[in-house]
Amino acid sequence: MEPEVIRDKEAMRRWSRAMRSQGKTIGLVPTMGYLHEGHLSLVRQSLTLADVTVVSIYVNPGQFSPTEDLSTYPSDFSGDLVKLSALSGGKVVVFNPRNLYDYGGGERKKVNNGGGGGGRVLSCVEEEDGLGHETWIRVERLEKGLCGKSRPVFFRGVATIVTKLFNIVEPDVAMFGKKDYQQWRIIQRMVRDLDFGIEIVGGDITREKDGLAMSSRNVHLSPEERQRALSISRSLTMAKASVAEGLTSVAEIKDMIVQQLVGSDGRVDYVEIVDQETLEGVEEIKNGVVICVAAWFGTVRLIDNIEINISL
Repeated sequence: MEPEVIRDKEAMRRWSRAMRSQGKTIGLVPTMGYLHEGHLSLVRQSLTLADVTVVSIYVNPGQFSPTEDLSTYPSDFSGDLVKLSALSGGKVVVFNPRNLYDYGGGERKKVNNGGGGGGRVLSCVEEEDGLGHETWIRVERLEKGLCGKSRPVFFRGVATIVTKLFNIVEPDVAMFGKKDYQQWRIIQRMVRDLDFGIEIVGGDITREKDGLAMSSRNVHLSPEERQRALSISRSLTMAKASVAEGLTSVAEIKDMIVQQLVGSDGRVDYVEIVDQETLEGVEEIKNGVVICVAAWFGTVRLIDNIEINISL
């Protein structure tokens, strides 16, 4: 059977509180839909950690800048339900709200969210009648580097929508994939700083057989671009092997990765080697770090990373 779908936020809150009144624990897996094996692995893990699991499917307009086309985000809601219905091991419900930024102020502010709607959130500063969404959550230091450099409003939107989902679903545990490493660390820090009583669990990156990190955006790659994009995972694997052989110079490792990407006609956004918790750059690898990469292949921006755990 397909999972129950809840679309109203008050109905979602009532459902969660009913589960809690029965003594059940609740897991949350936030997604934007177009589910792949990476998402499903998070759901499976949640089912082992909580009695019931909520999978949110919501394309969040608050994390897209005016230059980013929200309408091109892939969507297959019926397919998502089929994939979730095939899972076993516990109860799964889907929270698929239409627009979590609609406060009843008029039709023009509503954003269609049938899995890949269009539009963006306007703040009250931009709204003539002052009724737009104006409250944002920022994790000020962790959001500055890596993806935050080229996507300055992205993590503001992520932290805000995750906070809204936490307040609506009221989970005990929430799952986030480590492919979005900076996002995972930002949510961890936000939960700590704001005293949410929620355990944040990071799931390992799920890869295709050829090594490409699974992403909903991979569908936009042409066959040729997809082959060239394999240079990301190959370069990360090569870098980790080099560190294991004794190379600790960050400059040399970054140059090695950049050469691989550029040699495959990739357009590099960034290659950074940072501390796993603070996300601050290092010059030499002495302790646990994560190598983070963002690069464009055609019109698709891909991110990937690899953790290196050493102690010198």
